[in-house]
Amino acid sequence: MTDALNLVPLTLAAEGGTNPLAFKLLSYGTAIVVTLGLFTLLATLVWPKIIRGLDERYAKIKGEIDAAEKARHEAESAQKKFEEKLRQAQDEATRTIAEAQATARKVADELRAKNDAELSDMKTRALADIESAKAGAVKELNDHAVALATTMASKILRREVSAGDQSRLVSESLAELSRSRN
Repeated sequence: MTDALNLVPLTLAAEGGTNPLAFKLLSYGTAIVVTLGLFTLLATLVWPKIIRGLDERYAKIKGEIDAAEKARHEAESAQKKFEEKLRQAQDEATRTIAEAQATARKVADELRAKNDAELSDMKTRALADIESAKAGAVKELNDHAVALATTMASKILRREVSAGDQSRLVSESLAELSRSRN
């Protein structure tokens, strides 16, 4: 293969062309000067702008990352505060419910006691009313019985019974009635 490469310049030279591998100082010098000039021009004018743009982009991205990190920390802090307040609110709600239940039990017990006392008073009054009505009915029945007995006695005796006789008869009748009950 090296023989083939050696033949190419000879073939070109034989045809009247120039040897591409031949060293020409002017061409190479010009190429080096243009390359160095282009490099200097790029290094002084273009690269600083590109580097400045990259630095600005880096600073912007770093600032956004820092801001995002700060926002994340603030969000975590706010979430912790919210969770703490939520826990406190739940504790307060539990405490309020317990207090309300205790108050409701206390009120219910007071109402029950009050109702029991009122029922007891009503029962006592009712029993007293019944006893009073019973005594009144017995007295009325006794008075009616005395009047009836007096009427019957006066018809039997055909005479008028006096008030003293009537009182004596009532007393005797009540005494007899009391003895018969016992």
